[in-house]
Amino acid sequence: MPLQNRVLPTQEIVADAGRGLLMGNRGSIHRPDRTLGTTRWRSKAWICCVLDWKGIRRDPMPPGRWTALFFFDEAVALAAGHRPCHYCRRRDFLLYAGAWAAANSLAERPRAAELDAVLHHQRVEGRTRRQRTTIQNLSELPDGAMVRFDGAPALVLGGRVLPWAWDGYGAPLAPAGLDQVETLTPPANLLVLQGGFAPLLHPTAGRN
Repeated sequence: MPLQNRVLPTQEIVADAGRGLLMGNRGSIHRPDRTLGTTRWRSKAWICCVLDWKGIRRDPMPPGRWTALFFFDEAVALAAGHRPCHYCRRRDFLLYAGAWAAANSLAERPRAAELDAVLHHQRVEGRTRRQRTTIQNLSELPDGAMVRFDGAPALVLGGRVLPWAWDGYGAPLAPAGLDQVETLTPPANLLVLQGGFAPLLHPTAGRN
């Protein structure tokens, strides 16, 4: 039976056999029996990492250390409020921080802790601890953003929406009359995408 360590664009962590392109963590959030309790993070550093790091095989749930989480692709990770790891994905982190600086007219790239503080405020409601979403104009959203469409997550690409599922993105849709949409990707990550950061997308995003 799969462990409960697959992250949805809605931030939920589920047990699913689906495979993804990235892993990451939010600190150690599992119990000794390798199940999750109610805690969904121990750190504000919500990161996404490479699946393979120098060929090292790692326990996904070592006691008291960290809980490996898995993402379908980087659009999902960004929607859930994560950012590239500055250790195993150093180049991508620098590109991400550079896009953040460009989008916010900053003189230099911000440090990881600064990014995490802003992201944490934008991704989680303080009282309910649920995902914080925003309403945006679909026509103004950058490629790589994720929205809720027909009650389920969907990727924005080329001005259209691609329904998301663990077996891949669906055919692109251009819903007539759809203007404002509930947007899952936090505003800071939207700005990063607008600033030129190109997320790692699942191959099914380009098959149609």
